[in-house]
Amino acid sequence: MAEYIVEMQNITKRFPGVVANDDVTIKVKKGEIFALLGENGAGKSTLMSMLFGMYEPDEGRILIDGKEVRITSPNVATELNIGMVHQHFKLVPNYTVAENIIMGIEPQKKFLGLFPYVNMEEANKKVEEFSTRYGLEVDPKSVIEDLNVSIQQRVEILKMLYRESEILIFDEPTAVLTPQEIEYLLEIILNLKKAGKTILLITHKLDEIKKVADRCAILRRGKLIDVVETKDVSKKELSSMMVGKDIELTLEKEEANFGKNVLEVKNLNVINKDKLKVVKDVSFNIREGEIMAIAGVSGNGQVELADAIAGMMKAESGNIKLLGKDITHWSIRERNDGGISYIPEDRHSVGLIMDFNLEDNISSKNYYKDGFSKSGVLNFSKIKSYGDEIIDKYDIRSGQRGDTIVRSMSGGNQQKAIIGREIEQDSPLQIYVQPTRGLDIGAVTNIHRYILEERKKGKAILLISLELEEVMNLADTIGVIYNGEILKIEEASKLTSTEVGAAMMGVRE
Repeated sequence: MAEYIVEMQNITKRFPGVVANDDVTIKVKKGEIFALLGENGAGKSTLMSMLFGMYEPDEGRILIDGKEVRITSPNVATELNIGMVHQHFKLVPNYTVAENIIMGIEPQKKFLGLFPYVNMEEANKKVEEFSTRYGLEVDPKSVIEDLNVSIQQRVEILKMLYRESEILIFDEPTAVLTPQEIEYLLEIILNLKKAGKTILLITHKLDEIKKVADRCAILRRGKLIDVVETKDVSKKELSSMMVGKDIELTLEKEEANFGKNVLEVKNLNVINKDKLKVVKDVSFNIREGEIMAIAGVSGNGQVELADAIAGMMKAESGNIKLLGKDITHWSIRERNDGGISYIPEDRHSVGLIMDFNLEDNISSKNYYKDGFSKSGVLNFSKIKSYGDEIIDKYDIRSGQRGDTIVRSMSGGNQQKAIIGREIEQDSPLQIYVQPTRGLDIGAVTNIHRYILEERKKGKAILLISLELEEVMNLADTIGVIYNGEILKIEEASKLTSTEVGAAMMGVRE
């Protein structure tokens, strides 16, 4: 039996304008949790996509159980007992859990011994057995689009296990999960290891690596920097290797200097598409130079609150004032031009046009303004130069700079593009919803610095985050939302994380 279950030797992969992997070699032992750590765009996902057959290497070779293999497609990977949970799930929204899991390997029976049909009764039963065995309880008959992201992720994991995968690749599995869901997922990963599975974990979260990984490969700009035993290195050492320099993890936050009210929300009620009241009689103000953070467990109305202020959802009742003007019934563009910048939770559906290039996305809030167009004719040289300026300022990494199609970029660099575009609008009110979700520690630190710089300039900032540590570090004022209601609004300095955490779970004083 081979010493290593997976060997990727001298792997190189090139795309137009970028070497995604440059002579990378990793060797993974059977039954271990092997982490791949790196900044956004470091080449982690590309390397694992080659192991799963989504790309083929330009140079190098892959060995499974000591035998050289050519993995030309995910079907070939599946035959080699390799499975992958992608950062952006590959599920059919209007199919059931069981239908998604069995797709391509459906159990069939024959009607009258002649006509084949899918035996869904047997499939539902088998999926239920699998979900119980691995502690991934799901209802096989539930429709995917009705499930939250953590349940959808369980379905992706079950898809792998149903196909009897022994090598499991997790690509940024916690990027869209709440802190509670992350803890549950890490337990699942440890249980899969106990069941004898080999796990490759792509991440840039140092806490997760220290909690579950046996060994860790650090990638930086496509090159392998080192492979270390995680028990032998500190988080600071890992972050330095990942970024190539020491990162100052503590932020200097200057004394607050509040000015006049920028945003006034009064008795706001919002009803969602299912006719449920998701924001209930919410009132608060944000002043110049103030960071107001809304803390809450996912799904308690905080995203709908932000969407209503930005004009993405209609207010059922109540009013919203910006710089003293009632904007409750303004259009989205009127709000943008009137002084609102918005970093949305969903970067793909709302934040970006995925099949446009980077410079067009960066200029998407300016294209109709003087300098960017005249009499309806676009000024492409201005769009290009403005795009280059933002790309350099916010360290957005892309193979062909402004010409790069956004869909081909890493999630973290997509997020940097949105944040750069919105900050550069110089809006009096800036709304950040989950601004650091899916970003590496260097990018998170930079974004926190940007937010504090905007605060220093006198901007009013509404921060909505599921990360309690982020809320406590940045906020001047904290509002806690539970079931659509603001249970508490208090100066951040007067609250402990324990008090905020209790209020997030619905505990009233």
